[in-house]
Amino acid sequence: GIAVGALALTVSTSVPLAYGHGYTTGPTSRAKHCQNGTVQNCGQIQWEPQSVEGPKGFPAAGPADGKLCSAGLAQFAELDDQRGGAWPAEQLSAGQSYNFRWYLTAPHATTDFKYYITKQGWNQNAPLTRSALDLNPFLTVPLNGGRPANDVSHPGAVPSGRTGRHMILAVWTISDTVNAFYQCSDV
Repeated sequence: GIAVGALALTVSTSVPLAYGHGYTTGPTSRAKHCQNGTVQNCGQIQWEPQSVEGPKGFPAAGPADGKLCSAGLAQFAELDDQRGGAWPAEQLSAGQSYNFRWYLTAPHATTDFKYYITKQGWNQNAPLTRSALDLNPFLTVPLNGGRPANDVSHPGAVPSGRTGRHMILAVWTISDTVNAFYQCSDV
């Protein structure tokens, strides 16, 4: 009975995963750069940039530090590798207006979208951690359970006080599952 119960739990918790999937296109995420072929040696993520899904509740919960870009999924570990700064970075200016964008292959009932950026002076050679990020999101777009369109655009502004290379962590929290989608973009 125990084995059957465990199997049933696995099946029931994995079923909702098929419904909500997406990735950031503005700024372009590491996952999307891998799918586009802009970056090589990405492993499995090149075929499913929309699948970087992990536990919701960031920053109090969610993926472990150092595994934020992969959402803690071992098959996407290449996303956590800083590659010595070799990831393509989108040129943004502190304080500029910008449309942060997602493409959702399967829209889902949504709690919110939140955007975080690294602190000035963060360690660019180490995998992304909470201590490297400003844990107050610079942009929050609440949907309160609403279902977004496939192409999502969130007007906002790049935080001021940043120079040099940074990372933006975008988190799409699903309202009716235990998960969220994580996307890292280099800027």
